[in-house]
Amino acid sequence: MTVHQRYRVTLPGPVGAHADPAVLLVRLVHGIAPGGDLVWADAGGRWRLRIDGEVATVLTAPAGYDTSCPLHAVPMP
Repeated sequence: MTVHQRYRVTLPGPVGAHADPAVLLVRLVHGIAPGGDLVWADAGGRWRLRIDGEVATVLTAPAGYDTSCPLHAVPMP
């Protein structure tokens, strides 16, 4: 399996706001998620994700974000 160094992750906009979704760029970091999976994080370290295929699972996020919803991840060059 190819390990991509960077992913673009789509964050849903507020419900009913009819706003464009936010996009987060994450990079592979030195860390291991529960279960031994690799970890990707944004530049500020506020978001930490586990990515499997095109599905990102939130490990940590800023306060106020729903961490139970899987997110769409797209590999970046």
